[in-house]
Amino acid sequence: MHAWQPDDAPLQVVEQDRPKDDPDPKALACYGVLVRQSALEGAAPPLEQMLLRFVDGRPVSTVTIEYLAWCSEQLSAEGMTALLLIWDNASWHISKAVRSFLRAHNRRVKQGQDGVRIVLCLLPSKSPWLNAIEPKWMHGKRAVIEPEKLLTAQELADRVCAYYGCTHEPHLVQSQKAA
Repeated sequence: MHAWQPDDAPLQVVEQDRPKDDPDPKALACYGVLVRQSALEGAAPPLEQMLLRFVDGRPVSTVTIEYLAWCSEQLSAEGMTALLLIWDNASWHISKAVRSFLRAHNRRVKQGQDGVRIVLCLLPSKSPWLNAIEPKWMHGKRAVIEPEKLLTAQELADRVCAYYGCTHEPHLVQSQKAA
């Protein structure tokens, strides 16, 4: 982020207050998977793409399951057969519902249903540097924010998708029970 200011004063991002009648959701969560396809020896660097989906609200297990199913469909359509998913221990990552979905999903894929196997690799607690997507999130956040302007959910999602070069897919829907 760049802004004109004295050298001795670091740029400060000011938390903005939302107007009471703001129609935007209170929270906007972004689910993302960094897909790296390894290159052959001596070839160009590995290809990277981000698979992003937003949800109006906070991340919860039911939305996580919907996101994983969508990722499986997308990667299967690209001819991939497996996804190594590196995750932290967020509650919506390690819930019983998500673990049950992964077991059942992988069983169905092994039996011939479309999709990719999803192999889960949980990171130790408090070790975000082990996940390759974390620096991408940090750079993306810095690239899309406005220090003194409150962005709408639509503006923010559009900027994030433009930054990562991906399509702005329809937002995932959070069930009323989870909200």
